Amino acid sequence: MDTPHLRLEDSGETFALTGELTTVGRGEGVDISLDDPSVSRLHAEVIRRGPYVYVSDLGLSVNGTRVNGRPVGKRVLIEGDVLSFGTCRTRVGGLAGLATVDDTVELRRISAPDLTRREHEVLTALCRPALQQDAFVAPATAHEIAAELVVTEAAVKQHLLRLYQKFRIGEGVNRRARLANEVISAGVVRPLPNDVEADVRRAG
Repeated sequence: MDTPHLRLEDSGETFALTGELTTVGRGEGVDISLDDPSVSRLHAEVIRRGPYVYVSDLGLSVNGTRVNGRPVGKRVLIEGDVLSFGTCRTRVGGLAGLATVDDTVELRRISAPDLTRREHEVLTALCRPALQQDAFVAPATAHEIAAELVVTEAAVKQHLLRLYQKFRIGEGVNRRARLANEVISAGVVRPLPNDVEADVRRAG
């Protein structure tokens, strides 16, 4: 299929992304219905804008949306990406002729606000659980971040409040998870190679 599409890895079923907006979930009325308990009733949207296609997690799902194993809030897609809704895996196809890979990858480098060294350390600690595992996991708590950085929990909460403002994360449920999604999508925090990470732990 030459048109943009998602192909279910388990069954091979293909869903064409013909409209500007395609809703994904397991509830009634969605464009792509996935009969999987890990998928929320209204889970995510896949959006076409000119030569680009991107996925947007709607923040309503417990299990999240991932691209190539990494949790995302919003992410520009390229040919061959593995797009997962909960534990339901699909592969992105038909994008090769829409935009060059270089252009699309460049769009993934979302402009991030200026961060202090401590704020970057807090974000790294926050996202560490998600970056170390393929499955979606909750980000670190303020208590866990404080223990890792050897600072008070109150100090971590103050840093998080400033980071919510910098990344424009509004009040509401799953605020830490939404911040982690935005930070990972923007490429602000990236996983360390296993051997480097082990060296860092040993050095610490």
